[in-house]
Amino acid sequence: MARSKASIYACIAFVLLIVIVIIVVPIAIIKKDHRKEPLRTAAVAADSEKCSKIGRDILKSGGSAVDGAIAALLCTSVVNPQSMGLGGGSIFTVMDSNGKVKIINARETVPQAFNSDLLSRCPKIYSQETTGSQWIGVPGEIRGYEQAHRLYGKLPWADLFRPTIRLAREGLPVSQILGRYIQRIIGNKTIPLRQLFVDKDGNLLKVGDTVKFEKLADTLDIIAKQGAEAFYTGKVAEDLISDVTEAGGTLSLKDLEMFKVNVTDALTNPLGEFQMHFPPPPSGGLILSFILNIMKGYKLNPTSLMGEQKTLTYQHYIEAYKFSNGLRKNIRDPRFSSEERSLKIIKQEFADQIRAMISSNTTHDAQYYNVTSFLDTIGTSHVSLIAEDGSAVSVTATINDIFGSTVFSPKTGIILNNQLADFCGEADHIVAGERPPSSMSPVILRSQYKTVVIGGAGGSAITTGMALTLMNYVWFGKTLEEAISDPVVHVNSNNKLNFEPGFDQVVVEDLKALGHTVEDRQYFYNVVNAVEKYYGCIHAVSDARKMGKSAFYFSPF
Repeated sequence: MARSKASIYACIAFVLLIVIVIIVVPIAIIKKDHRKEPLRTAAVAADSEKCSKIGRDILKSGGSAVDGAIAALLCTSVVNPQSMGLGGGSIFTVMDSNGKVKIINARETVPQAFNSDLLSRCPKIYSQETTGSQWIGVPGEIRGYEQAHRLYGKLPWADLFRPTIRLAREGLPVSQILGRYIQRIIGNKTIPLRQLFVDKDGNLLKVGDTVKFEKLADTLDIIAKQGAEAFYTGKVAEDLISDVTEAGGTLSLKDLEMFKVNVTDALTNPLGEFQMHFPPPPSGGLILSFILNIMKGYKLNPTSLMGEQKTLTYQHYIEAYKFSNGLRKNIRDPRFSSEERSLKIIKQEFADQIRAMISSNTTHDAQYYNVTSFLDTIGTSHVSLIAEDGSAVSVTATINDIFGSTVFSPKTGIILNNQLADFCGEADHIVAGERPPSSMSPVILRSQYKTVVIGGAGGSAITTGMALTLMNYVWFGKTLEEAISDPVVHVNSNNKLNFEPGFDQVVVEDLKALGHTVEDRQYFYNVVNAVEKYYGCIHAVSDARKMGKSAFYFSPF
């Protein structure tokens, strides 16, 4: 806390010093170089220091916020290939230098020839896997980059790919995060994906071993030179579909060719001093906004986390979250369902009605919240970024679960998503071309003097991480670093509570006494990456849960 606050105070002090210098420096000296501009800074918060630095370097070389975000995402596809990549999809929330916010939705879609009985194959509990080719949605990642770059890019398209192509060819050490998943997910399987993570003797790679993505590097090189079209209609497309077909999938060249990105205005909602900008359905922004709208009514402040009041605050939050679990099935692609019904969720009057149903001293069974069983998911990656000119990007990308469908395309080096599993428990039917519901909530907060670019990873735990971080930051007076690092309570798909290690045990016992059921959870996947800009000073935080680290640069005159 002290270090975080100290860095902010130091930054503000430096800005004031610069202002003083400007005032006292003789006018004649200033006139000698009228081209000099005021202090500027930029920062990137990605899942890893390596990818934050690659995004930062793109900004420093004159790239736009979108350029930096694309470069950081491409890097993440090899640093954390279990979380996202070319075989998945993404949602961008982009703010230009004038403060106008747009959404670029490149989330995957249902193929034309999907299995008609797919939803009957949904597992009843998360431990039963949704891996295999039947769960693959049409990848949108590269089309999303193309659209974002067309609207906001400055550097040549190919420049954004070069750092990752080099990284993929030369190889990089297996991180602790990736190493954990190689052992757990890949270990006992003989699928082609396993061959990506073994040494020359066929042994699984361990933490610190070098992993290379040579086929992926070839694919990236083709896309860098020929553009996104190479992925959707060219040789890459043909090779990808060939491998998916061999794995028993229904994805076709026609599906790739027909894929379209949606560009829309952001939805907005007031939150403390801010206006919160977030994507429309089928993203998770509506659910996040609903929870925060309920919590607004409790007039939260730093004293809300003191003494008995702390238990009451978490009781109200958990009950709000349980109601949000009951609303998830209403978050559908507006092209195929009633958008009016979905948007009702973010109305303040609706939140007020639900708040009136929340008790301070008890909880209820699933029927009270209208909860139906759905799957908890755990994947995803996020990048937050603010550029020199004040433009910003909050972008969440995913192949859904860890290693997605676990279907690997040997000819292209691409790992395919299992995005259709997101319909499980949240839909009674699906339609070709439909985008699945999502927890992804890339957000930009704006006030008169402050911008906060924030988003989360961790599948269904995105809502947990985002809601509690924003409550900590906006209402409880915590710094950005404190707000993100605080232990969380996750309300899972069965409305049972999972407490992260380090959570206040007094509150845990109090909540048990109120009737809540607690389940142990081995791993917590809630990861939040954020950048804030305040009076010209920038502070960035990459969540330590994924061992991330942010990067910035400082441009004095």
